[in-house]
Amino acid sequence: MPQTGIINRDIEQVNGTVRVVSGSAKGRPLKSVPGSGTRPTTDKVKEAVFSMIGPYFEGGSTLDLFAGTGGLGIEALSRGMDSAVFVDMEPQSIDTVRANLKATRLEEKAEVYRNDAGRALSAMEKRGRSFDLVFLDPPYRLKHGDELMLAMAQKGLLNKDAVIVLEHESAYGYPEDIVGFYRLRQAVYGETTISIYQYEAARTEETKSGEGGTDESTN
Repeated sequence: MPQTGIINRDIEQVNGTVRVVSGSAKGRPLKSVPGSGTRPTTDKVKEAVFSMIGPYFEGGSTLDLFAGTGGLGIEALSRGMDSAVFVDMEPQSIDTVRANLKATRLEEKAEVYRNDAGRALSAMEKRGRSFDLVFLDPPYRLKHGDELMLAMAQKGLLNKDAVIVLEHESAYGYPEDIVGFYRLRQAVYGETTISIYQYEAARTEETKSGEGGTDESTN
């Protein structure tokens, strides 16, 4: 589970190459996705993320749902997460994630899938998977981070007190409270905002029981 803490620097860029800075994969370079179709999380934002949710973890499982290079999930593994699932729709991203996992020697702790977010969540539900830490960094044109969070809760994919790291454009705001979740922290970095939520299973169950046994879902 994520442990609260502060660290001064988590990701550094050396001669134009992003490297994992802390943990078992410290110092290993990460490749970028070829082309311009992927919007990588900047070093400054990565630093902020792990300052707010880490810096280290005592086991647990993580999901990097819009993986890109896989940098966030790989950093979580390096810092103590037991396992990670990486999902992306783009073949070049999948190839990059696999290459970065190999470079950091973390392949045995990872699963990598090419799929869209919705289908991936359904597949993980069937497999009985659940997570302690989730990274959500969808393309900025998509405004469905809250819908994905609700879907994960409904499908039983989140462990008690799971943390969701949602990256989105600053021009768009998500609610402070989403059914079953509350926002722990929020930080704005120019055009990028990081909203960190914690899952409260008890609140979700209370909401369901208050519906009088009906099974209603919002899409």
